Amino acid sequence: MSFHIEFSQEALDELKFYKDSGNKKLYKKIFDLISSISETPFSGIGKPEPLKNNLSGFGSRRINKEYRLVYKIKNDTIEILSIKGHYTN
Repeated sequence: MSFHIEFSQEALDELKFYKDSGNKKLYKKIFDLISSISETPFSGIGKPEPLKNNLSGFGSRRINKEYRLVYKIKNDTIEILSIKGHYTN
């Protein structure tokens, strides 16, 4: 199944933050995670896991020890909601 990727405004702002930071390795890792999510939403790189409690129905993948990429799947669309936070929020 092919998934369409959408970004929340928050995720777009956070993506710009990473791009502007100049950390090319981290920026590439984010796109590798997004690519993996689009191919296999429930498995793959970044230790995918379903979130619980108030984020039930969402998935996440590790960007690094501090940040997670949070997403939600609706039919054939994957919405990237956040690319920062989770452990710090």
